Amino acid sequence: MATARTERGPRPRAGDELVLEVDSLAQGGRGVARADGYVVFVSGGLPGDRVRARLTKAKRGFAEAAAVELIDPSPDRVPDRCTHQGEPCPGAPWQGLPYQRQLDEKARQVDEALRRLGGLEGFELAPIVPAVERWRYRNKLEYSFGERDGRLVLGFHRRGSWSEVIDADDCQLASVRNNEARNEVRDWARSEGIPAHDGLEGSGVLRNLVVREGRRTGQVQTRLVTSPAGFPKPPVDLHTVVEGPSGGTAGPTGVLCREFLTEELGGLRFRISHAAFFQTNTEMAERLCELVAGAAALRGTERVFDLYCGIGTIGISVAGRAGEVWGVETVEEAIADAEHNARENAIANARFAAADVRLGVRPLLAEAGKPDVVIVDPPRAGLSKKIVRRVIECGAPRIVYVSCNPTTLAPNAAQLTEAGYRLRRVTPVDMFPHTPHVECVAVLER
Repeated sequence: MATARTERGPRPRAGDELVLEVDSLAQGGRGVARADGYVVFVSGGLPGDRVRARLTKAKRGFAEAAAVELIDPSPDRVPDRCTHQGEPCPGAPWQGLPYQRQLDEKARQVDEALRRLGGLEGFELAPIVPAVERWRYRNKLEYSFGERDGRLVLGFHRRGSWSEVIDADDCQLASVRNNEARNEVRDWARSEGIPAHDGLEGSGVLRNLVVREGRRTGQVQTRLVTSPAGFPKPPVDLHTVVEGPSGGTAGPTGVLCREFLTEELGGLRFRISHAAFFQTNTEMAERLCELVAGAAALRGTERVFDLYCGIGTIGISVAGRAGEVWGVETVEEAIADAEHNARENAIANARFAAADVRLGVRPLLAEAGKPDVVIVDPPRAGLSKKIVRRVIECGAPRIVYVSCNPTTLAPNAAQLTEAGYRLRRVTPVDMFPHTPHVECVAVLER
């Protein structure tokens, strides 16, 4: 096993093991260490840790590694609360950091991304909004099936591995109801002797299980993905989906559970179909809608475009303060939900259309006219340059950009500033405690 040396030696290679001191955190949440000046990004390492790490990738300028042993923990570390089979929960890689340190790091990384990647200056970085709940906050979790020591397990992929699954009994990110639903499905599968799917061998049946709940309504929605096979009826209601060899699904078969889930935000009710996106932290989704409404600065007469509107969560939430809302979303099931949700909440000034945003903006402009405010809430990949140009074509005096990835927000905001907008304010929001992920609400004005 190699160690970090003061004398230069051969550059480490993939598979080598190094003893490293982690000194900081990089964008994306991995620890940063150095071996004789050679930068190593360490998954599972936190600042102040001394770890033994195995290199998974080695390039000329840096390496990537996974911590395999915590030799000396940082004096600032707090005990892991969420563990599975003695290992830290892969969904909570930052749980060893004190919560205030997590908030500080997220705010720093937002600021760094905007300045370094976007070359942006002169904006206000508002204080980060902490999470309402630090544990048991997720309303949706996806679990994988696997085999361990000849026994079916249902939990999470081990950090850094797509072949090993560690069993979960009580994930502290999930509610008690969510954990009970997962465990009941696992117990049923074990009792019936239904095997997990093995991707390498092409054998087995059970692939994954998604458990989603309405935290305000108490409803639970489960979705079981399997390979083609017949099996006994489970003791719980399951929406069963058969997945083909290419990864595509053949649609619902077998036992059908609740077709839609209902959740409440800010006194409004929202229907969520299986294919539709909904923020996985209900309490912070409500806070996010409030922040967006404040950032939009609506006075009751404005025309609002809600791009990537999903099931209409944000658009419907701000409709009462706007003159009219026009939503665009690619997923047809989500648009059906959005239209239903507008009717359910007696929102008469919101219209929704299923369209690719890149292609749908110009027809929307032709039909509705130029907006006063554009709200955009894209996936983690952010906006392509062409879609940013479509947003610019809208000519809105104000843009509210909801981002789940500051490293894609930064270049998008830079392109908007080149077109005459100014980044006024960015508010980080902690949607996902104990992870490096951070949401942002950015305001740009002409």
